[in-house]
Amino acid sequence: MSILELAGVAALLHNFYNGLENILKQALRAKGIKLPSGNSWHRDLLLSASKSDIISVELGTDLSRYLAFRHFFSHAYALDLYPERMAPLVQDAGKTFERFRMQIDRLNLTPSTP
Repeated sequence: MSILELAGVAALLHNFYNGLENILKQALRAKGIKLPSGNSWHRDLLLSASKSDIISVELGTDLSRYLAFRHFFSHAYALDLYPERMAPLVQDAGKTFERFRMQIDRLNLTPSTP
């Protein structure tokens, strides 16, 4: 895999987790829960979603791997990317998203249409 391809996969993983975070923020808002702030808001968001039963603790643990990668990617250089470390995240992304989607869907937060 070229450095360009590796950087592209890394960007996709980063964006994947950012998208999940955006959904979690909307779910917390819908439940009237204040969004965390400060330096650790990304981690605190995930913890708050778990504690608020938006996602399971198990899913929160799985998502923390993507959070750690997001943090690494935001502060690393493309030369610091290692395909063997990214492979498990790529391989698990589909099933992780499906579990996430199922847990979010059960909240029934979709706005009703008139």
